[in-house]
Amino acid sequence: MRFCSLGSGSAGNATLVETGEGRSAQRVLIDCGFSLRELESRLARVGLAPGDLDAVFITHEHGDHVGCAPVLARRHGTPLWMSRGTWQAIGAPELPGALQFARDGQLIDLGRLQLMPFTVAHDAQEPLQLRCSDGVHRLGVLTDLGSITQHVLDHLQGLDALLLECNHDRAMLAASRYPASLKARVGGRFGHLGNHIAAQMLSACVHGGLRHVVAAHLSAQNNTPDLARAALAPAWGVPVHDIVVADQRTGFPWLELGPVAS
Repeated sequence: MRFCSLGSGSAGNATLVETGEGRSAQRVLIDCGFSLRELESRLARVGLAPGDLDAVFITHEHGDHVGCAPVLARRHGTPLWMSRGTWQAIGAPELPGALQFARDGQLIDLGRLQLMPFTVAHDAQEPLQLRCSDGVHRLGVLTDLGSITQHVLDHLQGLDALLLECNHDRAMLAASRYPASLKARVGGRFGHLGNHIAAQMLSACVHGGLRHVVAAHLSAQNNTPDLARAALAPAWGVPVHDIVVADQRTGFPWLELGPVAS
């Protein structure tokens, strides 16, 4: 099982999860926040095309996560998973044969991959984040939430890897040119995780089997990779260079979780 990012930030998000090899491989794209042409270009960088995707999961309705998902589903017949609230928030598009509804705590079994959605505190209609597994390895994908809840922490225990939002640095956000209302929204309990809260989240999830931690969804205006690494590294107890940072333009390359599950 392995995962990579095609890009992460306010201009678009897409995380690819794969298990198996060759023709037996199964791939899920988590969020699809780009135009179809841009998505095709970014998939090509990792040797894939839209037709290679077995499913797309949309976490919530904001444009940097939905992107071309309805167009992709119509053109390629790709199963498109999202909450009913997300579907309604994007205008309830007709997606015959492709639309699948996801719910908090309801397992999505795709065969070689299993997805467990869970609710988060974010200013969207019915946002869901994910734990992904091939039956052996576990990946947590957690972006776009403003605060820690026990429900979230319960779904992030025993992970092999965690992709964790580090949207902003408190001091940079406070000093930014954002209007006061936007600062309050971003830093609020239904906004985005700051580095300090992300570190608290990570501290509550650390265990001996955690192999990869990725800082994701960094604000171009209110954070830097160095600040994100400096916040997360002590929480995990590792050198700062062990923290991977997802880039808006390039994402990050494949990270392996272990041998393919039998």
